[in-house]
Amino acid sequence: MEKIWLKNYPAGVPAEINPEEYPSLKHLFEEACRRHAAKPAFTNMDRTLTYAEMDELSRRFGAWLQKEAGLKKGDRIAIMMPNLLQYPIAIIGALRAGLTVVNTNPLYTPREVEHQLNDSGATVMLIYENACATLQQVIAKTPVRKVIVTGVGDLLGFPKGALVNFVLRHVKKMVPAWSLPGSVRFNDVISKGASLTLDPVEVGPEDIAFLQYTGGTTGVAKGAVLTHRNLVANTIQVVSWMPEIENLDNPVVITALPLYHIFALTTNCLVFTYVGGQNVLITNPRDMKAFVEELSKVKFTFITGVNTLYNGLLNTPGFERLDFSSLKVAMGGGMAVQAAVSERWRKLTDRDICQGWGLTETSPVATANRYDETRFTGAIGYPVPSTEIGIFDDDGNQLPVGAQGEICVRGPQVMRGYWNRPEETAKVIMPNGFLRTGDIGRMDEMGLVYIEDRKKDMILVSGFNVYPNEVEGVVANMPEVLEVAAVAQDDDKSGEVVALFVVKKDPSLSAEQVIAFCKKELTGYKVPRAVYFRDELPKTNVGKILRRELRDELRKQAKAAA
Repeated sequence: MEKIWLKNYPAGVPAEINPEEYPSLKHLFEEACRRHAAKPAFTNMDRTLTYAEMDELSRRFGAWLQKEAGLKKGDRIAIMMPNLLQYPIAIIGALRAGLTVVNTNPLYTPREVEHQLNDSGATVMLIYENACATLQQVIAKTPVRKVIVTGVGDLLGFPKGALVNFVLRHVKKMVPAWSLPGSVRFNDVISKGASLTLDPVEVGPEDIAFLQYTGGTTGVAKGAVLTHRNLVANTIQVVSWMPEIENLDNPVVITALPLYHIFALTTNCLVFTYVGGQNVLITNPRDMKAFVEELSKVKFTFITGVNTLYNGLLNTPGFERLDFSSLKVAMGGGMAVQAAVSERWRKLTDRDICQGWGLTETSPVATANRYDETRFTGAIGYPVPSTEIGIFDDDGNQLPVGAQGEICVRGPQVMRGYWNRPEETAKVIMPNGFLRTGDIGRMDEMGLVYIEDRKKDMILVSGFNVYPNEVEGVVANMPEVLEVAAVAQDDDKSGEVVALFVVKKDPSLSAEQVIAFCKKELTGYKVPRAVYFRDELPKTNVGKILRRELRDELRKQAKAAA
């Protein structure tokens, strides 16, 4: 395959990286803790832990897992909590003990938790107390035999930690009553671990680091098997793409996306540990006012987010008064960054949102725009070092430059497969090693990749393909619109038509105004036939709009009417 994109790489970015630079994440973490011992590593609610402290606390946690919980190399531990200091301690400690981490969304329903625990075979679970009532409902039907419980304020010190826990439990009543007999407290685990020895474990590139579950919105969630080599490789790929990151004395990244999601896990936790940076953990980014207050306390150099997060910040009073003089890169992913949002961000911060793309199965970064780009390209970028992107048809034939087809990825960051699902693995990993992503796109003559949409989200109007991203990008330019989603609505004449769900910024906005605006910008068959206004749109835990849920809503309404 001709790598036409290499000639457009930024200066200093290598064509290839060495995925064997570290045998495992265990080695990466331990070296980072030695090299950067005195530097701040993780901050949450004004409490900061240095790399030396992370080294000791993670050692204690890993030792307890070995000696008290009886876990051995390859055993699975599930972790279910938002961004707290406890999270990176647990991840690092578990990996140092040779275990596999099963990241679990704390917003999961009992059914979803039960499925993930049974599918992964996790026997130990670390959970924050707000979610214990959920686990209580299903734990008897899972293999979990030991539960570690923590409170949001447990590592914040006295008196702040005690106050935070009291408010959440008794004032805001965010901790439902629960009972998990035999459970132990996280702080007790850390205390006990101080007197225990962490036995050395030989962890290699092909050992499994994470079972990262995906596909829950489209069917049964599957565990992507991500090896230590996968994640070491992707960490180095991201750092290599932004070489100046290693030259900064103390890079500070805002980590508002949850660490249980692959985006933040790699681009924030792993990448900034690798370079000795500081992660500022935001526990509840949905509270935008409090989020902006946290941002005002620190001069940050990096921030990662999805389009809805950036849009939310831009529309929060006080954000415009923050000091952006230290900001180097704002990284966008998870969903398409809209041109209107990128333009507003650039005008305010003097930095563009550097859009990248990937998926859980690619650890996740596969492509990225140049971090020094001064214009919004609308593309998802170039393949990162040691990565090949091919555009293939349904029969597995590679298509020429400019042709539209399925975007496929090959590189050291591509997962081994789906946990205990060989048939599902065979559907997405072709014999030539390329991963079928389910995304439709094209590559231009410069090697830039453009994504049109997911196959399942495409709208078919009288035989013409309409991609929601295009329609949404147009409507997002209306100053009266806060958020928008385009979905397919069944139609007797054309099979499907475009329907819009809109959250207003201006209460006076009408459906007629939206449609009239679209008629100026879009070909007739792309113009929405219906506009529905909502106070908010359904989203995943990382802020991606759930188009499928909106489409299903329309179909249910049509069925009821019939």
